[in-house]
Amino acid sequence: MRRAAVLLLGPTGVGKSDLALALVERLPLEIISVDSALVYRGMDIGTAKPAAAVRARVPHHLIDIREPTGAYSAGEFVRDAVLAMEAIWARGRLPLLVGGTMLYFHALTEGIADLPEGDGAVRAEIDAQGRAGGWPAVHAELARIDPEAAARIHGNDPQRIQRALEVYRLTGQTISSLQGARRRPLADVECFEIAIEPSDRQALQRRLADRFRAMLATGFLDEMRALFARGDLSGEHPSMRAVGYRQMWEFLQGGLTLPEAEAAAIVATRQLAKRQLTWMRRREPDARFDCLHPNVADLVSDALSKSIFAEWS
Repeated sequence: MRRAAVLLLGPTGVGKSDLALALVERLPLEIISVDSALVYRGMDIGTAKPAAAVRARVPHHLIDIREPTGAYSAGEFVRDAVLAMEAIWARGRLPLLVGGTMLYFHALTEGIADLPEGDGAVRAEIDAQGRAGGWPAVHAELARIDPEAAARIHGNDPQRIQRALEVYRLTGQTISSLQGARRRPLADVECFEIAIEPSDRQALQRRLADRFRAMLATGFLDEMRALFARGDLSGEHPSMRAVGYRQMWEFLQGGLTLPEAEAAAIVATRQLAKRQLTWMRRREPDARFDCLHPNVADLVSDALSKSIFAEWS
């Protein structure tokens, strides 16, 4: 089976989900979500998750695969995405990877280091070392072991110093050497990358504000109250640090009024979109399209038909 894939990248709010559905209706594609929030169950409205009826009609992979109490890493995503792609190819279709979690796209296209899972005992040992002698001294130890990593990591960055030392103590290899031997999951896959961007940034900002207000109007606050009432979540869980969820959590804790939380969420969403667009500018996609174009689905479908599907049989 031909190993090819379509990558559809874009900032939040540009209509990637609707565009993906339109493409699936026209071409032999299956959707794989590339979104770090859509993996969580019970987080539907605030993530703009495709409706259950839509997913029943059109399968979406890597949605609702974790409880919000858990974590989901880029490494886990790569593993799950590769398994999903293999299954899609076996069915005679091509994967359509759609989303805005740029770290996940980077891990797929540029590779990810094969690093060990965290070890609580080792981390506690390094933390104790940092408290006793100060993190600059721990950084000096890292410089002796792994000068390359020490040059990248600031002496007052405990989290990254700890991780670099932890990797060395667990594996006997430096984090720099392991990161230099990255696995590139798509190295042997023919990829067609599409960037969806707005021609008018202000129009996107207005769209993001309108979308968040629509989420509130359709029950996002009730969704948040249900998550808050579970009793097993906190504002420190990765799921609750997602844009919109973080601000509504602060409201439910009493730290913000509802208007303040709404305003903060809209600002955070716009900042997220700006970061995503900045990251996308560093890439060289095969094609770029304006999300505000009224016929963007036709344009993208036509581009795919003339490229990756030109010789489809």
